[in-house]
Amino acid sequence: MATRGINLSPSPVALAFSQIQWDPLGSLRLTAQETALLRMAESNPIEYTLADSRDASMYARVLLKLLAEAAAAGAGMGQVSKITEECEEQKALDALDADPLGVVTHYAITKLYNIITTLMEGNGVTVNSVFYVGKEGVLVDQWKALLRILNKGGKGDAFAQSGAALCLALVLTTACPSQRTAQSKSGSGKVRPTSYASAVEPMEALTAWIVSQLKSSSGSTIGLAIPAMTALMGATEARHLFAASGGIKYLSRQLRSGGKKQASSKTSSDKKPKTPASVQQLYELTFCLWTMTYELEGSANIRADFAKDGLAVAALTELVSIAPREKVVRVAIAALRNLATCTSEVDPGPAGTQNVNGAVFLNDMIACGLMKAIDYLKERQFTDPDVVDDVNTLHKLLVNNYKELTRWEVYQNEIESGHLQWGSVHTEAFFKENARMMEGSDGDFKLVKVLIALLSSKDEDVSAIACYDIGEFVRHYPNGRAIAKRLGAKELVMPLIEHDNPEVQRHALQCVSKIMVQNWEYVK
Repeated sequence: MATRGINLSPSPVALAFSQIQWDPLGSLRLTAQETALLRMAESNPIEYTLADSRDASMYARVLLKLLAEAAAAGAGMGQVSKITEECEEQKALDALDADPLGVVTHYAITKLYNIITTLMEGNGVTVNSVFYVGKEGVLVDQWKALLRILNKGGKGDAFAQSGAALCLALVLTTACPSQRTAQSKSGSGKVRPTSYASAVEPMEALTAWIVSQLKSSSGSTIGLAIPAMTALMGATEARHLFAASGGIKYLSRQLRSGGKKQASSKTSSDKKPKTPASVQQLYELTFCLWTMTYELEGSANIRADFAKDGLAVAALTELVSIAPREKVVRVAIAALRNLATCTSEVDPGPAGTQNVNGAVFLNDMIACGLMKAIDYLKERQFTDPDVVDDVNTLHKLLVNNYKELTRWEVYQNEIESGHLQWGSVHTEAFFKENARMMEGSDGDFKLVKVLIALLSSKDEDVSAIACYDIGEFVRHYPNGRAIAKRLGAKELVMPLIEHDNPEVQRHALQCVSKIMVQNWEYVK
């Protein structure tokens, strides 16, 4: 997968780069030859500097040395790290005077990115020949300068961290066997030996950093990792490392959180317009999750990660429902189609474990209310014929699967998914007919226990519906009051009576009343 569309935003102090004076910066410990090379690179087109493999290698290593020496001297914590908007020339020059090592760090990352992207366009010299050395093609040890920038954490420089991560991702993915095979098939000349083994540890470290950013609740922090994550998604090996690090779970969680923010912004009373950046971030995160779905067929572990807690399906369904932009809908629908059509034939997984395939994901989609969203999308006019095809395919699969499910199975799937929505299975009539089913095949009242756990959900609709369902179970199941009390329902419902949301308050109060009062229908 090429790097098209994975761009490094310009440094906010880029206008100061041409005024960097190397001689006074003794802390960088540059030799006369290295200083001369930097000046020569500035005075010539980058293609000229990279035309010779030795010059290109030396230039890249000098830039990595700049990063290492600047970091050792304290770069990344000064004035430049606090500048997030592009500066006018005078402000950039003031930053150079105040924090020269910070500007040097931005300069080195920008030039490294230019080297890598130019080499990837294919002009003879390759990324592999510059960053991998010796007969075995081992990754140069200087890559650690990029990792040090990432390890500064939240106190670091946003541009430097995002740029270092992206440069590292682009260099590492070129060593992946899947990428090497693609290069040889494309006929891009003789493929130089490259040691994937030497790239595994750095790739694990980079993946761990990306996942740590996804765990954050800050949109700006997550934004730092998106370019590098997108670059890694271009290689099968990197996708498997991402999944093994728990990436699917945290990526899905971020998508769901971002989707909810978009939905609330659409319905808020102040009618503020959605910011393009937030929609773009949603698209990029969805794109990465869609890319991960191409590993479903060959990996039982990845199918299991996608199926865990139904989080991925719920996130994608919510995105389709709020439909922030056609491009977001397009990749979300494509991901859902891949989930709905995946099989377990290539890698069924260990014996005795659940066989996760498209049928499992279709049940989750029905439980999350995707059918309603798909019905709406069928009426929409899309410019992309692929979206139309995906919508029609999903509609057919969902309808066929829904016909095979009883109303009880639809309810059971919804409760087990944890993503509750008001509908025909949350009514008095449903519980009159199905209350006895709540005891379960083993008599352990598993679904009641799940509902009690969902009382603590951060999603207010889920909490309200759980209150309602528990109350209806109490009314219609023999001795339901005693069972609900024994399982701890009353203790968790009581605090919800004082909830900020009036709907949660109302359903919590009714639920407590049903638990406490023998003939609740006479006092409702």
